[in-house]
Amino acid sequence: MIKKYRSYLGNQLIKLGKITPEQLEFALSEQKKLEESGTKGMLGQILVDMGYCTQEDVAIAMAEKSGSTFYNLSSYAIDIRAMSLISPEMSQKYQAIAIGFEDEKLLVALMNPNDIIAIDDLRILTGYEIKPVVVPDRELIKAIKKYAHDSTDIEQEDNPDEIEITDEKEEDEKPAVMLANQIFSMAVNSGVSDVHIEPQEKYTRIRFRIDGVMHEVMQQPLRIHASLVSRIKVLANMDIAERRIPQDGRITLKIDGKTVDIRVASLPSAFGEKLTLRILDRTAKLITLSKLGFPKNQLKRYNEAIDKPYGFILITGPTGSGKSTTLYATLAKLNSIDKNIITLEDPIERRMEGLNQIQMNVRAGMTFASGLRAILRNDPDIIMVGEIRDYETAKIAVESALTGHLVLSTLHTNDAAGAITRLGDMGVERYLTASALLGVVAQRLMRILCPNCKKAYTLAREEILSSIPDFPIDDSEKEVELFQARGCMACNRTGYKGRIGVYEFLYIDETIQRLIVANAPVNEIKEYAVKQGMVTMRQDGLLKVKKGISSIEELLRVIN
Repeated sequence: MIKKYRSYLGNQLIKLGKITPEQLEFALSEQKKLEESGTKGMLGQILVDMGYCTQEDVAIAMAEKSGSTFYNLSSYAIDIRAMSLISPEMSQKYQAIAIGFEDEKLLVALMNPNDIIAIDDLRILTGYEIKPVVVPDRELIKAIKKYAHDSTDIEQEDNPDEIEITDEKEEDEKPAVMLANQIFSMAVNSGVSDVHIEPQEKYTRIRFRIDGVMHEVMQQPLRIHASLVSRIKVLANMDIAERRIPQDGRITLKIDGKTVDIRVASLPSAFGEKLTLRILDRTAKLITLSKLGFPKNQLKRYNEAIDKPYGFILITGPTGSGKSTTLYATLAKLNSIDKNIITLEDPIERRMEGLNQIQMNVRAGMTFASGLRAILRNDPDIIMVGEIRDYETAKIAVESALTGHLVLSTLHTNDAAGAITRLGDMGVERYLTASALLGVVAQRLMRILCPNCKKAYTLAREEILSSIPDFPIDDSEKEVELFQARGCMACNRTGYKGRIGVYEFLYIDETIQRLIVANAPVNEIKEYAVKQGMVTMRQDGLLKVKKGISSIEELLRVIN
C-alpha cells in the first residue's frame, strides 16, 4: 500500500513507477529546507535534479494531475498559425506557447496548466477557447525561445556597428520592429522559403510558403503595415520614401546561431506596398546528389556527364523547382583543388568554399553575358551561369562549352527535350547545340508524406490502371498499396513534411545529336530517349508514389 504524502505529484510519480516512496520523502525534505531558507523549490525540478526521474516523467504526472493532455514537442511540429496568435511578450509573460488546434480550441502548452488567470487572459487575447496541454519544461522553454523571440535574439550581420535590430529611439515603431522580428524568427525556425506581406483593404495578410505551398499564418491591423514595410526596407537598404516603383534589397541576420540571407522585393499594390521575402539559410547542410532523389540509372548517367572535361549541361524547370539545389550539389561534387570553378549568380544563394562566386549587378553593367566574357579571360575549368536569359548569354555559354570548358546553367522549360527547342528559339544554331550539349535535367519538387500520419489504402490492379494507365505495376501484382495525406501536429496538419526531387535526365548520344541537327520534333527526341532507358519525370514520380514517399494527389498537383 502506497503511503499518502502531501504531494499529489509525488504520489502520481510513485503510481507510475517512476520514483520510490523513499525518494519522494527525501525530495520533500529538500524542498522544505529550500523554503525555510527563503527559496522556492519546485518538487518536480528537485526530483529531476536528483536524478530520480526525467522531466518527461514529471510532465506526464502533471498532465494526469490536471486532467490535461501530454505532448512531446520533439515529435511534433508547432502549428505556426496557432503560434502566431500569442505575441512574444505574452508568451514570455505566461510561459506559454500555442501549439495547434483541436475541436476548434487552441492547444496551449503552459508551464502551469492550472494557471486559471493565464488561461482566461489568453482566451480573451486570442478569441479561442483554451485547451491547456503539458510538455516537458525544457521543451517548453526551448520552444518559447525558438518561436517567440525577443527582439534581442536577432542580430544583423552586415554592419558590425549595428548588432541588434531593435530601434529604441523610435517608440512608435516598436510594434513594427517586434512584428518584423517575430516574422523573421517564425520563418527561419519553420523552414519557410518565402514570406509574403500583403496589404488588403482592411488588414495586412502574412503568408508563408512551406514545402512549396502557401499558408496564411496571421492577419495584422492595416495601420501597422506602413511601419512594418518601412522597418524591413530600412534593414534591406531600400528607399523608404519611394513607394511607386518596385525595389530589391537584402538583409543578413543571425537567428539562433543560423546565418540567413533574406532577399526583399517590394511591389506597389492597390492598398500599399507588398513585400516578398526569400529566406536563404547559409548554415543549412548542403544536399548531395545522391540524396536529391535521382533515379539510380539516371544519376549514373548524370555523373558520367559532369565528369567530362568540357560540354554544356542544363538544369530545367519552373521557378521553385529546386534547380539551384541541384546546381550546388553538382558543384560540391566537382569542387576540388585542381579545378578553377567560377560562377555567375543573381543572387548568390549559397556561399561555397573553393568557388569563385560572382554576384550580378545589372545597374553597373555586370550582366550574365558581360560576366561570362570576363570569366573566359580568367582561365576557368568549370563555369556555372545562374540562368540563360537571352541569345547573347546562350551563345557565349555554348561556345565556351565547345572551347574546352564544362558549363552548367539553368533554363525554364517544361521537360528535358524542350530545352533543345528553347535554345533554338533563342537563336542558337542547332549544330552548335548538338555539339556542345552533354545532357539536360528536368525536375520538379514533390512533397513527402508525413511519416507520422500517412494512411495506407489498397487499389486493385484494374482500378489503378483505369485511372492511371502508365502506373508502374507488374503483371504479377493483383493490387497495390498506396498512401494518402491525413495531417497531424508533426506536419502542421498538412499531411506532408519535406520535399523530394522528381527528375528526368536526357543524355545526349550520337543519335540524339543527329536528331537535333535534323531539327527533329521534341516528341521524337523524347520517344527515342525513353527507348534508351530515360525515366520521365512522371514515371519517376509514380515510382516514388508506389514506394509510399508521396501521394497520387501530390504528384498530379506537381506534374500534369
